[in-house]
Amino acid sequence: MERIKLGEPEIGGWYRDLEGRLFEVVACDDHDGAIDIQHYDGTVEELDAQDWLALLAQPAEPPEDCSGAMDLESDGLSGEFDGDGEPGWQDPLDRLDRM
Repeated sequence: MERIKLGEPEIGGWYRDLEGRLFEVVACDDHDGAIDIQHYDGTVEELDAQDWLALLAQPAEPPEDCSGAMDLESDGLSGEFDGDGEPGWQDPLDRLDRM
């Protein structure tokens, strides 16, 4: 029986644990061996190497909507017009070029 070799966690990589939970590796500290992961629901967790191995995490495709638990506001990206009659989502430098 061939044994599956678990790889090193990759920052920015998405993984799924045995319980089906999806998470992203957000940081790895080579000095103390800490691995920071963020679950799709926004929960951040710090693991050591033993905890990482115990997850038996398998690489996974990122979710279609990676913003999952991120509290993103539109900040004028809705297409509404600002006071100049210009769409609020345009690059402010474009306005300077037209002046």
